[in-house]
Amino acid sequence: MQNDNHDAIRHAVRQAYGSVAQGGGGCCSPGGGCGPAPETVASKRLGYSDEELGAVPEGADLGLGCGNPQAIAALQAGETVLDLGSGAGFDSFLAARGVGESGRVIGVDMTAEMLAKARENARQGGYANVEFRLGEIEHLPLADGSVDVIISNCVINLSPDKAQVLREAFRVLKPGGRLAISDVVATAELPAQARRDLDLYTGCMSGASSIVALEALLHEAGFKAIRIAPKDASREFIRDWAPGRGVEAYLASASIEAFKPEESQS
Repeated sequence: MQNDNHDAIRHAVRQAYGSVAQGGGGCCSPGGGCGPAPETVASKRLGYSDEELGAVPEGADLGLGCGNPQAIAALQAGETVLDLGSGAGFDSFLAARGVGESGRVIGVDMTAEMLAKARENARQGGYANVEFRLGEIEHLPLADGSVDVIISNCVINLSPDKAQVLREAFRVLKPGGRLAISDVVATAELPAQARRDLDLYTGCMSGASSIVALEALLHEAGFKAIRIAPKDASREFIRDWAPGRGVEAYLASASIEAFKPEESQS
């Protein structure tokens, strides 16, 4: 995006997701890019099973996202998981199933309204091993080397400083830890007008990095064994985010995997 005002971007994103949490318009969903779809329908399109959809507290699934990071996370009992941009807690609660009672899940979100919703969902669902922290993904409220796995669903594209997000992710991962992320990537250069459109940015579209650029940022942060796999079928639901704009010709959802080396110099 050509807008260099990072604070303005963060404010717009925070406002958009605060509105979602309060039942208003939202991002990464059908209806002009902002406006929640029927949640279960949207999430099924993203790759979630009926079992997963039925396993979380009511209100945790807002029908947002662009994939299912659980499908690539390969979570193990006892692991500590960090969910970047945890929203109302949907992926965090699914991750809690994967790591079991001996594991732990920490969700981080910068939107106070989302945080309140997630905490209430955790209380109602009795998730003793899940906690939610207020914070920006560029400045994570976690100690160095404290998590085994980082998951995220269509959130990193919303950051105006993706390099800093990935440096922070690398910092908080334990040696040998891994990323398992679903996010939107640019498969072709977006038109300049689209890049400048703040609504498309908060709608998870114009802030997307190219696959080459994202791979370079991951390498620079220190990650190894990087795998970015775009899904052409995702263009169908991306088209619904901004009907008539043609953004699906430039964007796709991708599964993104990477590892922090066992012996890190960080």
